[in-house]
Formats: sequence, structure tokens, C-alpha cells
Amino acid sequence: MTAKTSATPKVHTERIRSVRFLTLTAILTAISVILQYLEFPVPFFIPSFVKFDFSDLPAILATFLVSPISGVTVCLLKNLIHIAVSQSAGVGELCNFLLGAVMVIPAWFIYKVKPTKTTALIAMIAGSVIVAAASIFINYYITYPFYESFYGLPMDAIIGMYRELNGGVGSLWDALIWFNMPFTFAKFMIDSVIVFFIYKPLAKAIRRKD
Repeated sequence: MTAKTSATPKVHTERIRSVRFLTLTAILTAISVILQYLEFPVPFFIPSFVKFDFSDLPAILATFLVSPISGVTVCLLKNLIHIAVSQSAGVGELCNFLLGAVMVIPAWFIYKVKPTKTTALIAMIAGSVIVAAASIFINYYITYPFYESFYGLPMDAIIGMYRELNGGVGSLWDALIWFNMPFTFAKFMIDSVIVFFIYKPLAKAIRRKD
């Protein structure tokens, strides 16, 4: 009887965690999917074919509200859903998923060392730096070779779009380091700042419902 009684609260807690994981992951995925459609160009900052959106914000939230598995799941599901309207045969979605995962996983492990508000901010800044650096290689080895082979868009034409913004761009490496890396950092930092301010009220609301 004692064993059953002591086990009951544990089972109840596990059920709550499972329900919370499924519910929050589903809700945040839906929000992420909607935000992914609300993309827009950022003229004078990066060529117009590179768009800005807030769809990674829910994944960062999911990471801190639930777990890194939830955050990565949001990244994965939103891109799987987006493939239905993809114009890149899924390659753009693959790169988007990789960027999101590269952000949330390191951020979570840094935050886990000492889960405080300050550490959370440091973790998101570090995650943004890491994903900005990773974007260079993801774009160089996956995204742009795809554009060149699938769309038949010459690499010189791609570099030319960057050169219109900065005549000093001489190679794809230059374009990615001078434009895509700071763009990616800014994109994830803007998401992170929003998460920083809304996380605590959301976490309190969720705990009250538990």
C-alpha cells in the first residue's frame, strides 16, 4: 500500500509533464507556422531574397518553458509543415531547422548551469552568436549550392546581389560573413529579447494552471 501511495504523486507529475509538453509544443508550433508566413525583406541590410520572420521565437520559448526537445520539435514541425508550400524542395526548410536547433540547444545547456534570469539572457546571446557563425557554413555548403544547381542561378549572380549593397564583396564567403552572419545574429537576438520579457509572465501563468 505504501509503495502504491508513494508512486501515485510521481505518476501524476509525469502525466502533467507529458500533457504540458504536448500542449505547449503544439500551441507554439502553430504560432511558429503562422509567423513563418509573415516574412518580409529587409532592404539595404541584406538582399531581398533573404527574408526576416519571427518564427524562431516560439522555439526559443518552448526550450525555456518546456525543454530543449520541445524547442527542437517546434523547429522541426514548423518546417515540415512549411514544406507543403516550399519553393526550395525542402532545402530552405532544412537550413531553417538546422539554424533553429543550433540556437536553442547550446542556449539551453548554458542556462541549465545556473537557471537565473541573467543566465538566460547570457544563454540566448551565446546561442545567437553560435547560430550566426553556423549560418556561414550552412549557407555556404547547403543553401547556396542548392540555389545554384536547382534554380540554375550562377554563383556570380548571387554574389552580384550582395555586391549591389557593398561593392567590396568579392566572394560568397565575404557575402555570408558581412551580411548573413550579422543578419542571423540580429534575427535571433530580436527573438531572444522578446522572449526575455515575456518568459516570466508566461511561466507564472502556466504554473498557476498546473
